[in-house]
Amino acid sequence: MPDLTEPTSGFQAHIGYALSDWRTDHATVEAPIAPFMSNRQGIPHGGVHATLLDTAMGFAGCYTGDPDNRLLALTLSLTVNYLGQAQGTRLIASARRTGGGRRTYFAEATLTDDTGALIATATGVFRYRS
Repeated sequence: MPDLTEPTSGFQAHIGYALSDWRTDHATVEAPIAPFMSNRQGIPHGGVHATLLDTAMGFAGCYTGDPDNRLLALTLSLTVNYLGQAQGTRLIASARRTGGGRRTYFAEATLTDDTGALIATATGVFRYRS
C-alpha cells in the first residue's frame, strides 16, 4: 500500500486524531480520550464526536490509492445523533461512502469507543473540491 499520509494539521495535532484505516469508500479515524476534550460533565464534548465523525466521512469519499492524485472534499451537511457515553480510552469513528456522483457524495459513520460502546452516528453530504 502506498504512503497516503498527509501533513498533520494544527487542529488534528491538538485533538490528537489519526487515520487508522483508509480504503475505497471507507475510513476510520481514532483519537485517545484526553482531559482537555471534556465538557462540564467530565465526558468528551459532543463537538469532538462531531469532528471525528465528519473527518472520517470526509476521508471515506476521497480515497484514490495514489498519493499524487489526492481528492479533497468539504462538508455541505452534517447530522449527528448522540446515543451514549464513552466508557473506554479511545474514540473510533468508522465511515463509509454510501453514494453520490461526480461533484458530491453521501456518507454515514458510527462512533464507538475501544470497549465497543456505540456513542454516536452521523450522516453527511460532501462536495469534492476542485
